[in-house]
Amino acid sequence: MSPHADVRRPPRGHWLLLLLSLTVVAVTLVCEGWTTHQVDSARAKQPCTRPIPRAADDGKPVLRFGPSGVETSGMPPGTAALTFEGGPDPVWTPRLLDLLRRHHARATFFVHGNDVVRHPALLRRIVREGHEVGSYTYTGGDLGTASPFRARAELALTQTALAGAAGIHTSLLRLPQTTAADTLCGPEWQAARRAETQGYLVVASDHPARKPSQGVITRYSHTDLGYHEARALLRDHRVTRFTTVSGGLGRPSFVSRVPAAQRVKGEGLIWSVRIGHVLTTVMAWTLAVAGSLGVLRLLLLSVFARVHKRRVHTFRSGTPRLRPVAAPVTVLVPAYNEEAGIASTVYSLLASTHRQLEIIVVDDGSTDSTARIAEAIADPRVRAIRQPNSGKPQALNTGLAHARHDIVVMVDADTIFEPESLSRLVQPLAHPSVGAVSGNTKVGNRRHLLGKFQHLEYVNGFNLDRRTFDVLECMATVPGAIGAFRRDALMGIGGVSDETLAEDTDLTMALWRAGWRVVYEESAVAWTEVPSTLRQLWRQRYRWCYGTLQSMWKHRHSLTEIGPAGRFSRRALSYLMVFQILAPLCAPVMDLYALYGVLFRGLVQSVAIWLGFLTVQMVTAAYALRLDRERLRTLWVLPLQLFVYRQLMYLVVVQSVITALLGTRLKWHSMHRSGTADPLLQEPAAGRPPREGVASA
Repeated sequence: MSPHADVRRPPRGHWLLLLLSLTVVAVTLVCEGWTTHQVDSARAKQPCTRPIPRAADDGKPVLRFGPSGVETSGMPPGTAALTFEGGPDPVWTPRLLDLLRRHHARATFFVHGNDVVRHPALLRRIVREGHEVGSYTYTGGDLGTASPFRARAELALTQTALAGAAGIHTSLLRLPQTTAADTLCGPEWQAARRAETQGYLVVASDHPARKPSQGVITRYSHTDLGYHEARALLRDHRVTRFTTVSGGLGRPSFVSRVPAAQRVKGEGLIWSVRIGHVLTTVMAWTLAVAGSLGVLRLLLLSVFARVHKRRVHTFRSGTPRLRPVAAPVTVLVPAYNEEAGIASTVYSLLASTHRQLEIIVVDDGSTDSTARIAEAIADPRVRAIRQPNSGKPQALNTGLAHARHDIVVMVDADTIFEPESLSRLVQPLAHPSVGAVSGNTKVGNRRHLLGKFQHLEYVNGFNLDRRTFDVLECMATVPGAIGAFRRDALMGIGGVSDETLAEDTDLTMALWRAGWRVVYEESAVAWTEVPSTLRQLWRQRYRWCYGTLQSMWKHRHSLTEIGPAGRFSRRALSYLMVFQILAPLCAPVMDLYALYGVLFRGLVQSVAIWLGFLTVQMVTAAYALRLDRERLRTLWVLPLQLFVYRQLMYLVVVQSVITALLGTRLKWHSMHRSGTADPLLQEPAAGRPPREGVASA
């Protein structure tokens, strides 16, 4: 993009929208998880060590606490109060209701609040057919061992669910994980006393040894066993009356109607849990698909890297049909305020084993001493050209217009070349179908943590991608740091376009569409200086991502083309869209869901999945480092990279996509250079001998 183009300030309001959206998603997930899964209330019931008071231990299952102590009640002879625990269950509750209707019996259903939320129509049927409803807490956890807050919430949420589903409130409570009254010992007894202060009547059940003819409160579950047990009791002729708890006690119903406000509140709970359930289901499937694609991508990258290594490039210099390329080369070095590293870059090029070359440094209106340093280099192969500030694409076009040779190499002004790199870079041009060659860019300033993050990203990401693209013949980008081109191929597409901020990606795509082939030469190594601060990194990646989006949009029509150009577009653009745009856009929400899994779906399972994914990434990264002859000790930063660096890259994609959708045009951002691209000043790669003839600025 031309620096003189009409630009606008990048948008900022979407960050508030993103934060609000993530907050809503987080709250929804917490609500769904907390109200669906047992947390601190899920602990198993402990053995009874403190028996209930003697006054309550008379075998009667109904307890009410009053000023004078506990009062107990039971069923009269010949009466059985049928009680069902759990549910409502979509399979067994309808069968139980049908069974009760055939026998003209009434029962009391102690329901879970979370099941009511999921199946409100079943609760309405229970109420409509004259049965009584009691609370079995929200998730069925042990209230005796639950925290006070959780215990109160278990009861309150159940009442809210009942209000939303059927507009009712119940005063009946059965404590989970208890049977007869004498099992309410220790913490459960205290939980029962606390529930009484909230107006509940605690209902246990009779001992199984007690005969139905004596009058009992029986308990069954919403299962196959509970169904058959209830059916057997309903056929017992010793029982003359099957009724509800209130009916057996001769009391008015313990179920009452609620005001409209409480019903609205309950409906809000039901809808929020429903939305949360849908959201978690969608996110679970999305995470599964994204995770599978991510693992598949890593595996395929490794496979294609191995294929790339074994192919030895049939059209390259090792093939008997092709002669080594020894033709003279023009190297274009666009520079803007690059005084820190321009001398090192030029001297590294002059030390190249490919001796026939000219170096054109195009100073793009620098305000520092970049041009003077270039002009002071006393070598006839070096020329310095000054121009008003016009942007990198125009600087490259200026250099291209002054180039004397048919092979052109484009180099960033912060790049350090290995002595053999230039010669190796141009060898694939021996094949007449090859129009451009991508070199192997490595991070020079990797001493600090941010540099190590980017070093691993270059090796494990960019370079593996390039090997895959090379095998699939869909190289998407020849990096600006190191790339070789045929001059006639560049002139045939009109030179370097300034219509996007990623001029290297735009240029590569244009070459494919023009019928040229673009390949990768991994042995041509160049060392580049990467951003050393988060602000610089953000600006660089923002420009890269936004420019890539521009290039993809610009060349979108090539998807329908036939031949190599269409094949390139369908492979490269699809890959970029899925793994560099869509996946990062979904990543923040997926991270929230991963945290949800840790909190509510089991720490062990979530950690096991994450460790499995990390293992695949570690193995892939180790293989990538071996391919690039780098030390494996850098792998220690990979787990930290997943937690810190990756999130920043996701936000960059979000910012870029929003900017593109709003139609905002960005200006070119230059990076502050410190002249630290030379690996000799940092940490040499494994097994790499020191270079000679490379001077430092």
